[in-house]
Amino acid sequence: MTDTEVTWLTQEAYDRLKAELDQLIANRPVLAAEINARREEGDLRENGGYHAARDEQGQQEARIRQLQELLNNAKVGEPPSESGVALPGSVVTVYYDDDPDDTETFLIATRQEGVTDGDLEVYSPKSPLGAALLEARVGESRTYEVPSGKTVKVTLVKAEPYRG
Repeated sequence: MTDTEVTWLTQEAYDRLKAELDQLIANRPVLAAEINARREEGDLRENGGYHAARDEQGQQEARIRQLQELLNNAKVGEPPSESGVALPGSVVTVYYDDDPDDTETFLIATRQEGVTDGDLEVYSPKSPLGAALLEARVGESRTYEVPSGKTVKVTLVKAEPYRG
């Protein structure tokens, strides 16, 4: 797997997500018992409690799958070693070509990263801007499309490994 295909997480974020996964898995028997108890109440067509428990089970299973995939593809605690290239785990500074005086600095990582530095935004490497910047070198310009359909041009000013 290349650096652009992995999900980069700090050890703290990995541990937090792993704990959530463990808790959800441990909760499976409790939810199954709830579904069985609701099933015993009678007619399933008019049993709101049963349907609510089944919906919750579906959401829980979807979250379990999401967390398992995320954690299986995670590169933990190892920001990229290279400066000057935008990779997952890099803190990048860019300017938008329509306003070169306005720069923005953010971390390329998953939203689950949950960086505690409130001033540092997190952009997913799968977001339009994050994907456009992947593997860009300092001074390089890239374009990407925003949801409105407008094309935006951005230039990479700086890229450094995340230091937490």
